[in-house]
Amino acid sequence: MASSASLNSLLGELNRDSFVTLLGKIIGEAKHVQNNPPELVPREDRVARHVLDALLPLSTSTGGGPLIVNHVSYVEGRGNVIVEYPGTVPGKILSFVGCHMDVVTANPQDWDFDPFSLSIDGDKLRGRGTTDCLGHVALVTELMRKLGETKPVLKSTVVAVLIANEENSSVAGVGVDALVKDGLLDKLKKGPLFWIDTADKQPCIGTGGMIAWKLRASGKLFHSGLPHKAINPLELLMEAFQEIQLRFYRDFPPHPKEQVYGFATPSTMKPTQWSYPGGGVNQIPAECTISGDVRLTPFYNVADVEKKLREYVDDINGNIEKLPTRGPVSKYDLPDENLKGRLTLSFDESMMSGVACSLESPGFRVLCKATEEVVGHVKPYSITGSLPLIRELQDEGFDVQTAGYGLMSTYHAKNEYCLFSDMCQGFKVFVSIISQLEEHE
Repeated sequence: MASSASLNSLLGELNRDSFVTLLGKIIGEAKHVQNNPPELVPREDRVARHVLDALLPLSTSTGGGPLIVNHVSYVEGRGNVIVEYPGTVPGKILSFVGCHMDVVTANPQDWDFDPFSLSIDGDKLRGRGTTDCLGHVALVTELMRKLGETKPVLKSTVVAVLIANEENSSVAGVGVDALVKDGLLDKLKKGPLFWIDTADKQPCIGTGGMIAWKLRASGKLFHSGLPHKAINPLELLMEAFQEIQLRFYRDFPPHPKEQVYGFATPSTMKPTQWSYPGGGVNQIPAECTISGDVRLTPFYNVADVEKKLREYVDDINGNIEKLPTRGPVSKYDLPDENLKGRLTLSFDESMMSGVACSLESPGFRVLCKATEEVVGHVKPYSITGSLPLIRELQDEGFDVQTAGYGLMSTYHAKNEYCLFSDMCQGFKVFVSIISQLEEHE
């Protein structure tokens, strides 16, 4: 069996020429894998073909090599790639999952360089997807290519899963959700699963849930010089939302485990957008809407929050006359007209639950040790930003740990880039993880 020293010697370091060449081909497809339907529906197979070109010559099916390579599609042109390097011990396995072959949109007019072709500025590798997540697609492909070329004898089977449709996971049946449903990833439950799609080279041990909501207030349109004849929905909405926030923070206060996991903030509920139908400044409108989100630490349940928010709104609607008003003539009900203001709450379908990775998992321990060895320090972190898909994997019984080697500061941003030196460290972390788990019974 390959010792830690021999494995490090065999796999060596990330080859710059090979990595940059592959990354250049993949970033060249970024324009075609932007995920913002219905206008932009990605064709992930444009990326997958470059991965397959790199790995099929080392596969059992076409090249006489050790890699087992499968291209699995549920939607035409939108495939997933599963690559397996077999080990000698049945059931001993580890996997690198989550590198996705779609990207968020980019407007070339807003960028200082072409987002849809790879450009190099010293250590910087620039283009849409270099951090999220095409850079990781290339990195994991290079790891599997190196395993296929050097053929170390491992007890552990090493599996890489490159997926479609992460940036719009509300569309089901395309990517990892379909692979799980078909049982194609079941054997990965026997070992740690490393989800490679975060940033900044440290273990990300916690993410937030997300609930997007809209709260509409209906009132009565009238001339602003006669406010006593109107029901002002803007005032109603401001007062009602203040009450809703007070109740939310009472029912979902900071949780003790948030300190253990290092969350920068507790759960929050806040407005982010305001809209109304228009009209003159001397006109009280008939309705208005605020939209926003809840970011929920994983120690609370998304369904419980949704239920509570509906209860708050129902209670306020049932007692609208008790809600504080603004000024001597402001009111939310007009008894003579049998008319009351009303709130309507709705939710976006794409709710997500947060994740708290297991801190007792062998996967967590080896990831921390590898990070400390390679990066020089280890400081696991948590964010109330949300990552789709991984909570569903956790609920299905996968031991999910998350990491990534792009830059959080360029994640989904214009002028996106990663650092080649960071990707080199990511490669070494992967090698260290494999080495450690070889020694772990």
